[in-house]
Amino acid sequence: MASLAWVAPASAFTPFVVRDIRVQGLQRTEAGTVFGYLPVRVGDELTPARASEAVKALYATGFFKDVHLAQDGDVLVVRVDERPAIASVDVSGSREFDADALKKAMRQAGLAEARIFDRSVLDKAEQEIRRQYLSRGKYSVKITSSVTPMARNRVAVSMAIEEGASARIAQIRILGNKVFKESELLDQLKLTTPNWLSWYTKTDQYSREKLAGDLETLRSFYLNRGYLEFGIESTQVSIDPAREKVYVTLAIKEGERYKVRDIKFGGNTLGREEQFRKALALKPGDTFSGEKLSQTEKKITDDLGAIGYAFASVNPVPTIDREKREVDYTLNVDPGRRAYVRRITIAGNQRTRDEVIRRELRQFEGAWFDSDKIALSRDRVERLGYFQDVQIQNVPVPGVPDQVDLVVKVTERATGNMTFGAGYSSTEKMLLQVALNEPNFLGTGNTFGIEVNTGQTQRTASVSYVDPYFTQDGVSLGTDVYSRTFNAYNSGLGDYRIRSAGGGLRLGIPYTELDRISFGLVFEQNQIKPGTNGLPQRYIDYVNQFGTTSDAWLATLGWSRDSRDSSLAPTRGRLQRLNVDVTFPGQDLSYYRATYQHAWYTPLTKDYTFSLSADVGYGRGLSGKPYPVFKNFYAGGINSVRGFGSNSLGPRDVKDNNPLGGTASFAASAEILFPLPGTGNDKTVRAFLFADAGNVFDNRIDFGELRYSVGAGINWLSPVGPLKLSLGYPVKRKPGDDTQRVQFEIGTAF
Repeated sequence: MASLAWVAPASAFTPFVVRDIRVQGLQRTEAGTVFGYLPVRVGDELTPARASEAVKALYATGFFKDVHLAQDGDVLVVRVDERPAIASVDVSGSREFDADALKKAMRQAGLAEARIFDRSVLDKAEQEIRRQYLSRGKYSVKITSSVTPMARNRVAVSMAIEEGASARIAQIRILGNKVFKESELLDQLKLTTPNWLSWYTKTDQYSREKLAGDLETLRSFYLNRGYLEFGIESTQVSIDPAREKVYVTLAIKEGERYKVRDIKFGGNTLGREEQFRKALALKPGDTFSGEKLSQTEKKITDDLGAIGYAFASVNPVPTIDREKREVDYTLNVDPGRRAYVRRITIAGNQRTRDEVIRRELRQFEGAWFDSDKIALSRDRVERLGYFQDVQIQNVPVPGVPDQVDLVVKVTERATGNMTFGAGYSSTEKMLLQVALNEPNFLGTGNTFGIEVNTGQTQRTASVSYVDPYFTQDGVSLGTDVYSRTFNAYNSGLGDYRIRSAGGGLRLGIPYTELDRISFGLVFEQNQIKPGTNGLPQRYIDYVNQFGTTSDAWLATLGWSRDSRDSSLAPTRGRLQRLNVDVTFPGQDLSYYRATYQHAWYTPLTKDYTFSLSADVGYGRGLSGKPYPVFKNFYAGGINSVRGFGSNSLGPRDVKDNNPLGGTASFAASAEILFPLPGTGNDKTVRAFLFADAGNVFDNRIDFGELRYSVGAGINWLSPVGPLKLSLGYPVKRKPGDDTQRVQFEIGTAF
């Protein structure tokens, strides 16, 4: 018997015709797998060249660490030594990354349970894990791998990680700057040297990705100020021998500042050059700005997209006059072919039905592509409040240049809230609550709510249901049944309780894309119950005229306009609401009550939003009857004028000094909203700075009596309900005003 290995010289055996093939040494691999890879078949003549080819082919599978060919008469014997299989992969010592995330990275490198073990793959996996740590500034990380043999030719792979300390940025230098101070340029960068907040923001931890982003930020800073030829000549990053301190040095060339001399249009403008010229954000005579140039490009492509040109592009070509420090731009417009929408696909919705999303879309299948309608569709879906993110993507149809598909990609958020338990607020103190509130009931888009709230000040039992598409035209139908008890004693307003019980129906009718009017009918019974100390005089007067129980049928009329880009975390647009309640004639009570709310949002930067809001309320008695005192407006507290006690502002009773409320109210607020550092794009958590003004009045609003406050706070849509926390400082108050610097609310459903 002759034994042949592919490394043996060709003269080691005599070629022969293979009459049979026998495989030896297999433990897990099927013989058929070997036959499939073996380039020799029964009936073939085995020569030294073909033997060498066969051994190489079996080695290339990666299944075997040793392969030999042997001859037994006219039988080819294939002897193999299998590589072990990976029985388990274990990671220990990792705090910076979740173990599952590291295992996923190892799997992508080829190291995972049930796969064939290969030392080179293990080395590759180690390098991938090391790269992950280096991206977080962990330059002293040590990775120790061990391979433990197990029964049935298996191995257990374990990877022990010593993360070490993160390398901190000890110094950032910018060289070559002449126009701007180094400190001003450093303020543009997200990477910083250690400061009092860097333990949380981790901005002092170096990574290549962060530095690349900062370089683009620095480039944009100069381009937006006219430095057209700004350049970064070199970037040097060094680390000390202990691998704990990083030193970053940027060498820049500012160049000269340029003004725009002329802007021309080229390409195919479709005869819309005058319209495009009106859209110019960057105009002749302006200092060059890369941001304004990008805005101009976007406006032109949006205008073309609104008439069906889904893939329009604008290519700006500069002509630089270095002697005069001026630049001309030619905007070459390529509209492409006009396209219509072939198909719209909804993706990412696990709970929400497709129809709930589709009925908000204003771009239809089979119609011409319209970027304005697509933007409106995105805003309408976003305003539903069911999704953390909504994106509409254009997908070209292969081989068909005049068609496009749209993919509406949504990321759902938990809209429903079922609460059993307790909560606490600075207003309600301890409260017990059982509540179910689902704005997207069973994925239908309908709102269903049940609430039982046992707060010391407000007690509520209510059931509500709203179908926003009661008709296909978008007419909504809402029903409510409720019982509410207001305990004035616990809120410092007196020793009495007011119980209101009733129910109603309301219809909402859309008459534009943004506007909706509503009509409703409500029956309400109000009952005043005095405490042991008796009623305040104003309630005694009311009971003497109407008794302790009074009924009323009310007609409700409302109007709303919502142009916000999101109901969850708006950054632009307006919300306006007007509601008027009027009693029918010939009843115990005769009055009207009107409220108006206006909120306006505008982006300051990508992350910062500025908002202005105002709430006005006004009520009057009708037919010579007084306005019900229990319908008075109140102000002060975390949901009104922050920094002042809840419901504490306005006129007070001369006898007991309790707040009376008023028949007119005004409250306004200015806020700057921004993500909480470290939360990224999480829209459920936002911090804010605020300035509030407001008060309640008798008969008419007196702006000279407004109270003012400033402060900061956090809004968080937590899993158990919304958390509001504010720190307010009254800047205008009068003797006798109740102030309350820290106010919070948590534990109620949303």
